[in-house]
Amino acid sequence: MSRIEIAPASATWPDEFQALKARLAGVLPKGSVIHHIGSTAVPGLAAKDVIDIQVSVDSLDQVDPAAIVALGFKHREMSGPGDHCPPGMDLPDPELTKLFFKSTGRAAHVHVRERGRFNQRYALLCRDFLRSHPVAARAYALVKQNLARHVGDDEEAYYDIKDPVFDIIVDGANEWAMRTGWTQPPGD
Repeated sequence: MSRIEIAPASATWPDEFQALKARLAGVLPKGSVIHHIGSTAVPGLAAKDVIDIQVSVDSLDQVDPAAIVALGFKHREMSGPGDHCPPGMDLPDPELTKLFFKSTGRAAHVHVRERGRFNQRYALLCRDFLRSHPVAARAYALVKQNLARHVGDDEEAYYDIKDPVFDIIVDGANEWAMRTGWTQPPGD
């Protein structure tokens, strides 16, 4: 395993997302919506140099994993539904289920989630909240930088701590969404 590295924000990340989006768009079901998610989607936010892409579909059964694999992605079978459940919530598996692909080229992850599910909304809400709250984004970057320094190459330990921190962020994001009337944006 390699050491977890948090890179300074890069001005190239949005363009790299657009290039990956263009490749994916041709093999996705009609009506799919593609978003740039994760830390590389938040301007100025330090991040692991991995472009995260969310594809929202009506049903995971519509997706042809082989077509995405043919573009240079590895399909990773998930143990369990795929996404973690925040503490204190009791969500049925379909709310957390996804298809997941890792690029074999430029580091990128594709998360295919069903439109309207908890996990699909979570990724977009957190991204938009951090885009609107630079102090929270900088604090989150500092958590990730310190965490990466402490866990080295232990990716499991990194996510064991980072995921609950993100759950704290989403709690504030939910209040912000209600207060501002936030709705899910169209694709990026």
